[in-house]
Amino acid sequence: MADSKVSMKLLIDTKGKRVLFAEAGKDCVDFLFHILTLPVATIISLLKAQGMVGSLPNLFRSLETLNDTFIQPDQNKDTFLKPMLPASTSSSIPLLTFTAAQNHKKFYRCGNTNSCRSYVSDGPRATCPSCQGFISTTMTYVAPSGVQVVSEGGGLVKGVVTYMVMDDLEIKPMSTISSITMLNRFNVKEVGALEERVVTLGMKEAVKLLKTSLQSNKVLTDVFFS
Repeated sequence: MADSKVSMKLLIDTKGKRVLFAEAGKDCVDFLFHILTLPVATIISLLKAQGMVGSLPNLFRSLETLNDTFIQPDQNKDTFLKPMLPASTSSSIPLLTFTAAQNHKKFYRCGNTNSCRSYVSDGPRATCPSCQGFISTTMTYVAPSGVQVVSEGGGLVKGVVTYMVMDDLEIKPMSTISSITMLNRFNVKEVGALEERVVTLGMKEAVKLLKTSLQSNKVLTDVFFS
């Protein structure tokens, strides 16, 4: 994945020397939310009540509060907010071809066919309370029956809208009204001082963005403008 890249369009206040916000598509937003599948998502959950600094709590809250209408029908936000298993320790970070990892369920039963087959465990080394043997015989998990819905385009979020990524990584669906609101919020008086700039995120920028998000509330400014 090292050659995969995504892009976003920055709106820069050249007078104030800051990035106001970025206009981003599905691929970029999927990548940003994928950060939450790393073990740091669990750290955020534990530390956010203690005032964890940086911008990752904003990223976490953005997905937590994102309306389900913007989530693919076969995806669950808890996969990213509350990962059941540690994320892969792969040396690369998925970018353009990001696909959410599936939670593979595996269960085991006692191998004693006489009287212990009712005992089940999610680990192959558990001890059967009846015969004291290992509960190690693999069982095949069957998902509940129902219509399986396949995502269009894969990933997490839908691609029918454009998303607004704030300097502190807060993410929300973008609209004309939200853009105007942001200009008023930042008290922008000189429209001529605004500049659009398209930037690309490859592996180098992705790692820098992740590092900066743990240290700063001005992530886009620090990564792409400073």
